[in-house]
Amino acid sequence: MNRIKFLTGAFVSMWLLGSCGGSQQHADKQSGTPPTEMKVTGESVAELTAPPLVPKPVGNREATKLIVNMEIVEKEGEMADGVKYLYWTFNGSVPGSFIRTRVGDEVEFHLKNHPNNKLPHNIDLHAVTGPGGGAASSFVAPGHEVVFSFKVINPGLYVYHCATAPVAMHIANGMYGLILVEPEGGLPPVDKEYYIMQGDFYTKGRNGDPGLQPFDMQKAVDEHPDYVVFNGKVGSLTGDNAIKANVGETVRLYVGNGGPNLISSFHVIGEIFDNVYVEGGDLINKNVQTTLVPAGGASIVEFKVEVPGTFVIVDHALTRTFNKGSLGMLTVSGDENKQIYSGKQTEGIYQPEGGTIQNMPGENAPAAPKAANLEERIALGKTVYAKTCLACHQENGQGIANAFPPLAKSDYLNEDVGRAIEIVLHGKTGEIVVNGAKFNGVMPAQVLSDEEVANVLSYIYASWGNKKQEIKPAMVSAKRGH
Repeated sequence: MNRIKFLTGAFVSMWLLGSCGGSQQHADKQSGTPPTEMKVTGESVAELTAPPLVPKPVGNREATKLIVNMEIVEKEGEMADGVKYLYWTFNGSVPGSFIRTRVGDEVEFHLKNHPNNKLPHNIDLHAVTGPGGGAASSFVAPGHEVVFSFKVINPGLYVYHCATAPVAMHIANGMYGLILVEPEGGLPPVDKEYYIMQGDFYTKGRNGDPGLQPFDMQKAVDEHPDYVVFNGKVGSLTGDNAIKANVGETVRLYVGNGGPNLISSFHVIGEIFDNVYVEGGDLINKNVQTTLVPAGGASIVEFKVEVPGTFVIVDHALTRTFNKGSLGMLTVSGDENKQIYSGKQTEGIYQPEGGTIQNMPGENAPAAPKAANLEERIALGKTVYAKTCLACHQENGQGIANAFPPLAKSDYLNEDVGRAIEIVLHGKTGEIVVNGAKFNGVMPAQVLSDEEVANVLSYIYASWGNKKQEIKPAMVSAKRGH
């Protein structure tokens, strides 16, 4: 009976997804030859890349027979520091490998299901014109390989994903990626290209709970994700993993949204998109601040970087970014251009309402996991730091000049641990001097449990040349009533 239900569900999902593949037949803009009638020349194996990298541009090559080799791998990976998750992947990464084709190509797709996997899978490529976008022909059991072919006839940027029932579960576990179909002659050349894809994840534990976290189907049904991330994990595009460019270069981002549920409001803080290929298609919008990327959809954005610095990449539904992980960074190197961006020129005091300390939303901090030892406390504190402190004080603790004081090698922090605890609990306003530099701003009081305050301060004191002192919850509790 269960087998009948499973097969019925798989059949229904494939039938419903039949509309996922492309259906309109475009005539090629340069040659005028309909893509369905384009002759192919030669044969090659597709270059496939893991995010954030993309394969080399197609350029001006002829349509060809393109062989794509894709392996499904179920593997344990890291969702966040101390948090593990069993991902289901295409070619071992989330999102899966970037596939780059050109209109008129005949794609021979080899889909292998690794013998160590537990479940059957398939693939629905939204670039395919055919039943289920290929899903009907690609259902494959562990230890088996299927081969099917299709001709790409619609240029654009398309999502692919697993379409085995329950479809949303397979996608929520990481089974999605992008396939680009370039027009004849290729896309206009740019200096840098990167691959970014958002996804929402649903775990039995809360955000930050350590250990191996299983998938929670009820949270997925309720559309209450614990993590919303770029490229499969928190921090995939920050620190050493940040994408890079130089002043004067044009950057092209291939942006997708695997979902399975949430829409992405994609934005790069401090940049304006010169060109947006709306929903990955032919329509180009210009001078765009934020672009919507639907679940199961994609977009191409292009912009020239004019000044150096760190540009933060976000889903502008910002509680997701700062609490659930959808944050990345573009690091731009080169000379400053004061005509375009001067930086801070003057600073004064403006306190029409008395400069009162702000309180963070909420009254009581939720319970937090307890650390068994200092090593675990530091690991848990790193997670709290990423959600609470990183935006102002930066990943490396350097702060932001003239705005937020550094935590790295901080004489202010190291000379008085009790004061540091009180600032986190109760906030701070007025001038302070840190490492010889004056700062005059407002630090909001944080709604964190004693355990979380102890964890995050222990992490800060263990990092960036600080005094390596453990802060314990009892120390925080003693300061809470002051």
